[in-house]
Amino acid sequence: MKALIGIAILGAVVGMTPARAAEPFALTSPAFKDGDVWPSKYAGADPSRTNPPCPGENVSPPLAWSNPPPGTKSYALLLQDPDGANGLGVYHWIAYDIPTSKTSFAEGEASKGVNGWVGGKNAIGKTHYFGPCGPTGHSLHHYVFTMIATDIEPGKLKPDMTRDELVAELKGHALAPASIVGRYTRPDAPAAKP
Repeated sequence: MKALIGIAILGAVVGMTPARAAEPFALTSPAFKDGDVWPSKYAGADPSRTNPPCPGENVSPPLAWSNPPPGTKSYALLLQDPDGANGLGVYHWIAYDIPTSKTSFAEGEASKGVNGWVGGKNAIGKTHYFGPCGPTGHSLHHYVFTMIATDIEPGKLKPDMTRDELVAELKGHALAPASIVGRYTRPDAPAAKP
């Protein structure tokens, strides 16, 4: 009898499989991999920048997120260039009150304005995506998209918040981050013709 119990226990132990960890909260893009250099179409189109002008089309890249943590009620998204302002950092896009029913932004969707989410004020006062356009001669800048899962119901936050105001509201309500980095630099000015 003891032998049968021992065989049953051994069979149960051998047949056990380790529990799989849940997939982590993730932010991806079908247009670029983490760390890739961006095409110019994602760069800003700022007519005030000259010598050379910004070459971009100000098209927001497509993004997708998955596997939010339990208790997620909304998302917030920050796009920071930590190399901007000569290393002091610049925020290109602030979005929040993104409902959990939304799991992606299509290419160009965030460039045109706000639809189904709230836009915060970026470094130039816009409430939608504004692409990179760093100074001529800088090395590649890093553009960090951070999606934050929150336990805040959509509609509870005031519109037009700055990054600092949003972060203050998210303290104690952020559940998990997911990030992806794109890199970009403006082309140098064309060489003078003789």
